[in-house]
Amino acid sequence: MSTEIPSDTTHHTTSDRTFRTIRLDLDHTDRVATITLNRAERLNAFDRTMCEEMVRAWHTVKAADSINAVVLRAAGTRAFSAGLDVSKPYGQPESVWHHEDPGEALSPKWQKMWKPVVCAVQGMCTAGGFYFLNEADVVICSSDATFFDSHVSVGLVSALEPIGLRRRIGLGETLRIALLGNDERVSADTALRIGLVSEIVSPDRLWTRAHQIAATIAAKPPAATQGTVKAIWESLDKPYRAALDQGLIYTRLGNPLGTAQLAADGGPSHPDPWIR
Repeated sequence: MSTEIPSDTTHHTTSDRTFRTIRLDLDHTDRVATITLNRAERLNAFDRTMCEEMVRAWHTVKAADSINAVVLRAAGTRAFSAGLDVSKPYGQPESVWHHEDPGEALSPKWQKMWKPVVCAVQGMCTAGGFYFLNEADVVICSSDATFFDSHVSVGLVSALEPIGLRRRIGLGETLRIALLGNDERVSADTALRIGLVSEIVSPDRLWTRAHQIAATIAAKPPAATQGTVKAIWESLDKPYRAALDQGLIYTRLGNPLGTAQLAADGGPSHPDPWIR
């Protein structure tokens, strides 16, 4: 898998090496943070340590004024994520009423981190791996990516990940993935058709393309992009008219900030757009 940051000495990049299960790299030139799931030997399955480290990573990115967008990717070639690491206990409290959904820790939106997230998926993505996709803002995948939900095949109720998945691909496709379990895998082409991803690239281009998308977003006024992410995601939990009312408030708050940021940067650029 290729690296996402060009071999250019003009790029100011810092890395946080205090994590055990993930990597966090900050490209201050392109204003892009890259979070890499780094448990390839466990198919990038998450445990409590990874969940706690993801919370810390989201808050680090949230607080970094030099960062405007995020790439979320995974090490290795076999899997983006196999979900929860079932080889050891997650560490839930004895009382079922105090059990935690790991997805809250993995979620940028639960951490109120509104910087746009570009998720790059390679290989297998199953079960709890959907947590990462469900709250990303842009999802792309490599041509070898496959998606499935293994819960029911091992006797488990699939009840949490489908909630976010239904928002992306609708009820019918969500139910089919949840109920067929290990007996059907969604290919990259099918994922594109049903709206689970928005672009397919070759495996060797995945990280480069994800960084390109994130850097393009990061070059825009952050008050505009972050306000857009916040407004759209919060609208999903509101009735239609209430969402419109709140959206109007956000435009009144965010538009003056965004236009001022744009003016401070010399005004809008006029690049040749790519055709998707």
